[in-house]
Amino acid sequence: MVDVLNRLSDTDCIALCHGVVDGLCGRPCPRQVDYSDTWSPREWLHLLRSLTTIFRLAGGGVSDEEVLVRLEGSRHAKAVLGVLRGRQEEIRRALLERTAAVSSAVLQDFDWQLKLALSSDKISCLNAPLLRLHLDLSPWRRPVAMEMTRDELSMLIASLEAANKVVLQLK
Repeated sequence: MVDVLNRLSDTDCIALCHGVVDGLCGRPCPRQVDYSDTWSPREWLHLLRSLTTIFRLAGGGVSDEEVLVRLEGSRHAKAVLGVLRGRQEEIRRALLERTAAVSSAVLQDFDWQLKLALSSDKISCLNAPLLRLHLDLSPWRRPVAMEMTRDELSMLIASLEAANKVVLQLK
């Protein structure tokens, strides 16, 4: 991420960081189209995920030193840290609001189906079961559909259990 971030000028880096924080706070985030001359879509996604992770961690209480370690070698480390310091309280509030919204989401209904992947002759010989899970979350009234393998289902269950522990600690 460091070499990708170093392609920007100082002012563009600060603007990008503020845009990423805006995205964390529920406002429109920067678009890849605006930076298509600088980065490929793959580089853009990697950079956006990395900056978002840094801001989330720092909003959760990670020290400035740990942020600087993640940005080691970047000539924009102090600029990113400056944006972080300036908007840390806003980031923390947004993360708490998002956590509260997720914890207040109530599962209204679910449906599951088990099928075998038979889309090609090579895959059909694998005989790999897939779980198709449909969730209906109440505040959004928007169905969520997922299709997972056994390993992905195990990871989902572990993630949900970890999220539940965090929510219980926040109460």
